Amino acid sequence: MLLNVEQSAPGTRAPGTRPPRQQIAALVGFLAASLAVSLIGSLPIRMNSDWYAAADTAPWTPPGWMFGSAWLVLYAAMAVAAWLVWRQRLFPRRAALRVYGGLLPLNLLWPLMFFGLYPVMGTAALWLALLVIAAHAAFATVAVLHFGPISTTAGVLMLPYVSWLVFSASLNLYAALNN
Repeated sequence: MLLNVEQSAPGTRAPGTRPPRQQIAALVGFLAASLAVSLIGSLPIRMNSDWYAAADTAPWTPPGWMFGSAWLVLYAAMAVAAWLVWRQRLFPRRAALRVYGGLLPLNLLWPLMFFGLYPVMGTAALWLALLVIAAHAAFATVAVLHFGPISTTAGVLMLPYVSWLVFSASLNLYAALNN
């Protein structure tokens, strides 16, 4: 028997589960919050991407279109993971949801540092952005550790996010060293 799966008799609602309408509304809310963070976070990128197009980038840098696509999938996965944690009422989840709430500002801070401040601060902004993304990756790892015991699926959904942050940190480090 899995510890993080709610058990109930067939055709009945498990103890502690929420009505379907409330669950759908919450899922839409988590997705909307992630989308809002994505859109706001993309503003510094769209406004200041000229310098990056001319910058010395890592040889392993993927094409530009891949970043938007990857982040869209990752934001959706994060939202679903948070929703899975939220809907699991048989386990304490406040700390896990606080960690998720802490990830959202970090998602806004990194593009502001990397793209938004580079025109003003130069390479110093790239080093500050590296500190932010390192903290971001550490915080996301903590989210995996909090989410997993509550919902295995939620923990697994967060793993690509952590991986992408580590990959992005490698791109950030290269940019800081070479620009």
